[in-house]
Amino acid sequence: MYVIGTAGHVDHGKSTLVRALTGIDPDRLREEKERGLTIDLGFAWLTLPSGRDVSIVDVPGHERFIKNMLAGAGGVDLALLVVAADEGVMPQTREHLAILDLLDVPAGIVVLTKSDLVERDYADLVEADLAETLAGTRFAGAPAVRVSGTTGEGLPELLAAIDARLESTPPKRDLGRPRLPIDRAFTMQGFGVVVTGTLVDGALEAGQEVELQPGRLRARVRGLQRHKTKVARLEPGTRAAVNLSGIHAEDVTRGMVLSLSGAITPAHAIDVRLQATSILGHPLAHDAGITFLSATSESEGRLRLLDRDALLPGERAWAQLVLDSPVAVSRGDHCVVRTSNETAAGGVIVAINPRRHRRNHLPTIEALELQLAGAPTDRLLDLLLRAPLDAYSPAELLSIEVAAAEAAVTELLAAGAAVREGPRLFARAWLDAAAGRVAAAADEYLAANPLRTAAPREHVRSAARIDAAVFDAVVAHGVAGGRIDARPAGIAPPGYTVALGERQQVEADTFLAALAAGGASPPTEHLPSPALLSYLAEQGRIEDTGAGVVFDAATFAAMRRTVVAHIEANGSISLAEVRDLFGTSRKYAQALLEHLDALKVTRRVGDARVLRAGSEATR
Repeated sequence: MYVIGTAGHVDHGKSTLVRALTGIDPDRLREEKERGLTIDLGFAWLTLPSGRDVSIVDVPGHERFIKNMLAGAGGVDLALLVVAADEGVMPQTREHLAILDLLDVPAGIVVLTKSDLVERDYADLVEADLAETLAGTRFAGAPAVRVSGTTGEGLPELLAAIDARLESTPPKRDLGRPRLPIDRAFTMQGFGVVVTGTLVDGALEAGQEVELQPGRLRARVRGLQRHKTKVARLEPGTRAAVNLSGIHAEDVTRGMVLSLSGAITPAHAIDVRLQATSILGHPLAHDAGITFLSATSESEGRLRLLDRDALLPGERAWAQLVLDSPVAVSRGDHCVVRTSNETAAGGVIVAINPRRHRRNHLPTIEALELQLAGAPTDRLLDLLLRAPLDAYSPAELLSIEVAAAEAAVTELLAAGAAVREGPRLFARAWLDAAAGRVAAAADEYLAANPLRTAAPREHVRSAARIDAAVFDAVVAHGVAGGRIDARPAGIAPPGYTVALGERQQVEADTFLAALAAGGASPPTEHLPSPALLSYLAEQGRIEDTGAGVVFDAATFAAMRRTVVAHIEANGSISLAEVRDLFGTSRKYAQALLEHLDALKVTRRVGDARVLRAGSEATR
């Protein structure tokens, strides 16, 4: 399926042309019909002589409705630049042409309307002027067809020209993730909410669970229509009407995008390669306020130029756009930047929600250039060097077909530049660097805590600035490379041991002897330092309850078995029974029971303890 869009100055006959071609009036609003002025988007369709079905989006030509024109121009495969033969090139002709250029519309035809109102010589002059206007744009050399929407003159030639241009126009890509930028939402009696738009990037099927962003509205596809015909599935490139259940029409607005759940992350900032229009009246300055538009999305924002202080007409620049409200766009989408008075620039979105970049920083510019124009394998490796990726996300992140993304992944894996660990892809160089940070964090911790046999995993992860979701993979890589040891107590250098000093050894031996002698009532005064206590606990010599009571490890194990046996025989045990059972005081009995609760051996029920269901009570 292909979508054709009109473009051109107000009153140059766009809607009349659509009616003549299709028999459908694209002006659907009463105000449009009364005033004879297109205000919002209109829609029609036809079957070409080749048998090819196409959709048509008719856009307003008045400068006051330029944002509506932009909402309709997104997703167009072929543009009909409409110019009235009795007026020639006008201001909105130039602005619409600039927009089509910025949006990289694949193909175009110039339609000289109202040709019946002028002499052939005059039409020749208008067409020559048009050729000069089109020079340097993607419409340069586009075929021109003279027509009359009232007499029908030239319409067969126009239909043939459309067929010929579409023959060489590539179909919409299928990335396996359908997106429908919504241009209309309304309630249809007996059906509920209906949204319309041009489907891109994937197929949509009835019954699918979908999500509307921004706003994360969840819904289900109740039904699908194409050209008022009910279908079960729509392919990318189709003008679609989607009947949704589970939401209210008042919650849906133009600018939202329908996609599968979790497929779109709303953008608050984007990186973009901007091309200034040749009709730009004033330089676009760094930090200027702008309006961002892409497909049907719109947001006010601020422009951060990354490689210059001002953008002049016709120049290119790298920029970061910081948006006031989130928009649902994806990498590879085209966008337009407007000031309060004019269409200023536009280009391709290279990154969604990037970090704030340094200005005039060559490595940043080089990285952006790579993501814009590099080979898929190089672009994927560049992304992996920054952070691990979901193994199933490269096609979406690179905005390429799934098969091409899989080929890039296979190439990196075969070359050893990338590693697949479970559901994630890693650059080997990233894993090496991350494992190095883990080793350094463990070394630093153990230097400050020489009696610990290992650095706690969470401390190391935080100090090494590694996401919890990938930490295990980094540790495994470090262990495999011989850079670290993973121990029950945490992370340590390979072969790392703790050697107590002579005084520390004496202190430890004296303390352990006192604990063994104290039995169920060990001494609680003059305990060793917390570091020595942690060391003895890691060595399995003591059991620290954390309540100021430390038991000899063997004594604690015996007490634990005794408590478990008593509960198994009697159903429960009270604090008084523990005190009497071991001939100790309330302080020790309470510390013992609370520690058994913490170890999930027992749980408290009223004033007694019972065994916790599923606990390893006899361990």
